[in-house]
Amino acid sequence: MKYFEVTFTTSPCNEIVNDIVSALAGEIGFESFVEWEEGVQAYIQQQLFDEEALKEMIANFPLPDTSITYIIKEAEDKDWNEEWEKNFFQPIVIGDRCCIHSTFHKDTPQTEYEILINPQMAFGTGHHETTSSIISELLDADLQGKSVLDMGCGTSILAILASMRGANPVTAIDIDDWCVNNSRDNINLNGIENITVELGDANLLKGRAPFDVIIANINRNILLADMAQYASCMHSGSELYMSGFYIEDIPVIREKAESLGMTFIHHREKNNWAAVKFTMK
Repeated sequence: MKYFEVTFTTSPCNEIVNDIVSALAGEIGFESFVEWEEGVQAYIQQQLFDEEALKEMIANFPLPDTSITYIIKEAEDKDWNEEWEKNFFQPIVIGDRCCIHSTFHKDTPQTEYEILINPQMAFGTGHHETTSSIISELLDADLQGKSVLDMGCGTSILAILASMRGANPVTAIDIDDWCVNNSRDNINLNGIENITVELGDANLLKGRAPFDVIIANINRNILLADMAQYASCMHSGSELYMSGFYIEDIPVIREKAESLGMTFIHHREKNNWAAVKFTMK
């Protein structure tokens, strides 16, 4: 099967921009993604490639002050998911408590929680500071018997960890059908039966019963836009964990949360990336 390799150069080049490029490209037929030092390389079957759709995707990119250029070339014949897995995805170990790895990884360390994933995209694997910070929060949280919502679930490693730590039931939501399908595969791979995965955005929360814990690892703009909808399905004592933004963004995130009746508890930081915890009054 013949593929095109499209090399995206992004400015600014960061995880949030590259994640969104990958998600939007997935919606127009791209299958595999590999991050490089200046952006993302993406692969699509030649018969599915539509350059007009690609140009429209870039023209309507949702983040302001972002520049995206691309170069197209014919790709070698190879299994790009397998290539990415072998060369780019390495096990993630957080202390002695959690190890995230794929089925092809051998001799991984023994930890309290072991999460298996078969990633089909270059994001949501736990490598990024924001994801590892939320994982650390979940490892410290009391989740036993609590209902959990994972917004922007990606590969659903956060939802899976929450379930392993006793949360029940767990709901995972993402706007990208690729993420939804990969999430379901990963949930089955870990033998978990109490996670429901849904395709959509924060509009799905309208009229929902309150959750005990909400996780949202997305980006600053989406968090600010959707926080009121998170608040609408929280009760007194509900916890909200958010990440996907920088330390300097904490004041505006905190101001919005407090305006919705939440109390700031603490934050974590890693390489200037932040994770915050709030509770509803």
